[in-house]
Amino acid sequence: MRTTRIRTTVLAATTAALALALTACGGSNGSGSSGNGSKAGGSGSVATTDGAKSSGATTETADTVETSGSGSGEAAPARAAKTQPCKGDEISYSVLHRFPAEEGEHLLISATNADSKSCWVTSFPSVMLGDTSNVLPHTSKDAPGGTTRITVKPGGKVYSAVALFTDSDKTQTSADLSIALRDQTGDTGPGAETGAFDGQGAPSEFTWSDADVTNWNTTKPYNF
Repeated sequence: MRTTRIRTTVLAATTAALALALTACGGSNGSGSSGNGSKAGGSGSVATTDGAKSSGATTETADTVETSGSGSGEAAPARAAKTQPCKGDEISYSVLHRFPAEEGEHLLISATNADSKSCWVTSFPSVMLGDTSNVLPHTSKDAPGGTTRITVKPGGKVYSAVALFTDSDKTQTSADLSIALRDQTGDTGPGAETGAFDGQGAPSEFTWSDADVTNWNTTKPYNF
């Protein structure tokens, strides 16, 4: 498809030049401008979606190439290649326990890029609650993750949430959890242990018999 567009552009430019030459021979004072009907990268480019500028994070599909700012003289694919997946050691986490013992109880996970370079996350975090070894499943209320990259700028944040349920007598209680990033293949990186805190910054215990996790988001899930 790219070759077809290039040939079409060249043919159009040749036709325009021939028309101008013929007009000049006829004595007309044309503007002498070719119109610049084609710009490099002007067709077939895919714009990224800015999910929430205030969070310092943007979303893009896995095959998206950012083409804005090409005036720098650097090729867009080269710029896109510089953004690497977040490895985990550049990410700091905070966990807010919201609505304890109420409907809608959840753990709001905020992940901040503490590095000096942008990186991207995808899918949903790998979370283990308390001293369990079971990784929580992805919530069925979300679209399947793994196909969207969220680029997190230095100092930017992304969010996920752990929905907590107590549907049986077999409950567990803890104030601690472990969080790790996933890549696009579903593999999990190194985990970070952290605690849950209430709105006043005090450690907060949570109880669950079942729980699941949302995708990473540029806005806070369950923000009600």
